[in-house]
Amino acid sequence: SKSFSLIETGEQLVRGDEPSPTRSSVLVRLSHSHIRFGTFERLAYRNEVETMRDLVAFIRANYYPDCPDTAALFDAVVTQTARLTASWMAAGFVHGVLNTDNMNITGESFDYGPYRFLPYYDPNFTAAYFDHSGLYAYGRQPDAVVWNLGQLGRCLTLISEPEPLIASFNDFNARYEHELGLAICRRLNIRPKPDNAPLVATLYALLANMRNDGSFEGLFYDWFGGRLSETRALSGPRAANYTGETFTAFHDLLKTYDTAAPEKLDYPRFGQTYPETLLIDEIEAIWAQIALEDDWSPFEAKLAAIEEYRQALAL
Repeated sequence: SKSFSLIETGEQLVRGDEPSPTRSSVLVRLSHSHIRFGTFERLAYRNEVETMRDLVAFIRANYYPDCPDTAALFDAVVTQTARLTASWMAAGFVHGVLNTDNMNITGESFDYGPYRFLPYYDPNFTAAYFDHSGLYAYGRQPDAVVWNLGQLGRCLTLISEPEPLIASFNDFNARYEHELGLAICRRLNIRPKPDNAPLVATLYALLANMRNDGSFEGLFYDWFGGRLSETRALSGPRAANYTGETFTAFHDLLKTYDTAAPEKLDYPRFGQTYPETLLIDEIEAIWAQIALEDDWSPFEAKLAAIEEYRQALAL
């Protein structure tokens, strides 16, 4: 979802045992849909079969007009959700509260609450302060999504034969792996191949050896453009990470890929040595200036820096 406006209320916010901000506001968001997987769970629990049929008809008419029936709709949602999950993993994004009420039928991220971006690759990294068991840890996000899709499919058996739903559900992992390969190639600005799984495997193996803050985004920044960025990567501040067997395996595969858009490397932003990041320490420092001094200049500066980075990557 996209942030549309932020309206400060001046009220004191109390929400159970959750930390309260020093200043409260209403966030207005834009999204194509707020129809959640949990909506179907509620209808199934109440056995509101006709209401579910009407809701599916509405979704097909407005969001998936090419889907002739409920099974085809579920199949499309599985594909969209696989693409969404792959985008999280390629970005190092940790949702925080990945339950069925925070998944929508258009495959868009929303209601991510205490989210984080990985400072470095860590499959056990969690975003929510209350996620003590690591249920929604970075590396477990695909599993959480599978469980959520299973609940949606189970609900839809009230109005559809189960066999096609099960077939689509069982194909999620293959679709996710395919989409992850495409997402990784986009991040690296290289042309994908029919099978990108070997490259993905070597990339994550290399990331596992890079433990300094900013190294997750740093690898994608250093090797943006693939082999055309070799000189830049091997002379940059993270060059010490690019040695050894894990790097060689990644590097050998990367060299077999063509650069997708070499002209992007001419963008002045790539003359800088560090990528743009949005780690929690940066966010808290920006927020402190707003909360204590009503100083929005660091916030505006960060937005400008993100926009410059976005234009350079043009993903």
